[in-house]
Amino acid sequence: MDVQLKIHRFVEGKKWVDTYTVPITTGLTVLNALTYVKEKLDPTLSFTSACRSSICGACAVRVNGNAELSCEVLVEDLLARYQTEELTIEPLGNFTVIRDLVVDWDPKYARIKKVKPTLHPKDDFTSETGCLQSPEDFNKYKKYAGCILCGSCVSECNKNTLNADDFLDPFAFVKAEKLVADSRSKTPAEHLKAVLDAGLWRCFNCQECTAKCPKGLDPAGAIEKLKEATFRHHLDDNVGARHAKAIYDDISESGTLDESKLNIKSEGYFMSALRLPMALRLMNTGKMDPLASHPVNPEIKTIAAIVKAAEQADKEEAKS
Repeated sequence: MDVQLKIHRFVEGKKWVDTYTVPITTGLTVLNALTYVKEKLDPTLSFTSACRSSICGACAVRVNGNAELSCEVLVEDLLARYQTEELTIEPLGNFTVIRDLVVDWDPKYARIKKVKPTLHPKDDFTSETGCLQSPEDFNKYKKYAGCILCGSCVSECNKNTLNADDFLDPFAFVKAEKLVADSRSKTPAEHLKAVLDAGLWRCFNCQECTAKCPKGLDPAGAIEKLKEATFRHHLDDNVGARHAKAIYDDISESGTLDESKLNIKSEGYFMSALRLPMALRLMNTGKMDPLASHPVNPEIKTIAAIVKAAEQADKEEAKS
């Protein structure tokens, strides 16, 4: 049995797609298939790889529109998933392509510096005593240390696709959460201020970064934890934080959103006034009535119990 690989090519500004036929063998990975093409069919094909053990992250590509570690995913599994006999392979999204499947990582590494990715230990640590930490504290951020910088998360990030200028790559937020959650750090607020300036609250919460992370690190969850931490460190004087608090207050008090006042609570009267044309259109279509009393959900007791249970679960997670 063979598989047809449609590989996106890019050389010196020219783009095209080449199709190659590769025989399927037991345990054939996408990286094996790419290597077969380069060694047997077309030596001009360019791609990156190193460890072949899902550790270095160098071999990530897009297969049928989804980011994958090419050394990890089996061709047979992909054919079964997509119910097809051909696979389309292209470079990661939201990167500048250098050649074929090779992308430019230098701008991404530069962006990581925005989160100030250095741990500054507390003053009570010394060169003699070291920076001791309990296993419980280590476990709070341990999984985020497993990021291999494969780029799968940023490749599928819808916010980066729309505009990457005002929002960091998801793996940079993972790095920031690792530092903020580290009990040895004396400057968590420094990292939080950095991610706020880098667009923390602009996340679309589409969950694509989490869905595509080959290590199961949950970058979207890391972003939410950073948002929570901004409240603990009193860094909540911004539109995103006020918007989140306004939603929380509405749900807690009435079980429904008071959308007529949500924008005022989030952006203030002046900025809200600039949106008056939109407000008038909503009022004209009957979607908003600022004069109507805000209703209380008849299931408010059930909703309040859910909110309380969620808060309790969050507290227990923080302790574990």
